[in-house]
Amino acid sequence: MNSENQTAIVTGGSGGIGRAVCRALAEKGIHVVINYSHNEAAAKETERLCRECGVQTLLVQADISDSVDCDRMFREAQKLTGRIDILVNNAGITKDSLLLMMKEEDFDRVIHVNLYGAFYCMKKASRIMLRQKYGRIVSISSIVGIHGNPGQVNYAASKAGIIGMTKSLAKELAGRNITVNAVAPGMIDTEMTEALSDAAKEAMLAGIPMGRAGKAEEVAAAVAFLASEEASYITGQVLGADGGMGC
Repeated sequence: MNSENQTAIVTGGSGGIGRAVCRALAEKGIHVVINYSHNEAAAKETERLCRECGVQTLLVQADISDSVDCDRMFREAQKLTGRIDILVNNAGITKDSLLLMMKEEDFDRVIHVNLYGAFYCMKKASRIMLRQKYGRIVSISSIVGIHGNPGQVNYAASKAGIIGMTKSLAKELAGRNITVNAVAPGMIDTEMTEALSDAAKEAMLAGIPMGRAGKAEEVAAAVAFLASEEASYITGQVLGADGGMGC
């Protein structure tokens, strides 16, 4: 399909990697539905950046961890052009703690937002894409979901789960012109990593062969590629955007 006829929905599009993904898709002429949870001002800034590219946009506030709210989001999203060609599961949260001190509610919340949210969105998008006989689903996992990280049992479990869902759904939809892939970022300069202590940042940088943190735009470029026609024969894959951390 011509990218200028396509519509994407990006969850967690108000900032960080989500904003960069929205902008990268808009630069390709793709209309963008920008989902956000609570920061409307930040979402509007993402919308402004996308509209500079001359595409149509739509802001949709929704809690993707709630299946009913997620259904409403997709109904509203379809009002933009009547299609959903690309889904980017980007929304995610962290509630870090060592396992012995981790609260059950913090484990549950991370799993519900990061994993259930992706599940709800994948299920709804799949139905729409099957009718269209076309689709691209790209989910943001993490290097942590592959290798683990102390203090992030909940986050690692959610991101590993996304990889499992990606590989399974890719096999279910491969014959229907729908690809399903994931991107696993390493240490990326975002508000999430800014909250880390200097010692934690230094420890992470020491494990990156390229010797630097990545940029949100570099992750977005990987997402845009997997969502493109050039990646039409790639499905069920996890593309690391980690500066060599996963080598």
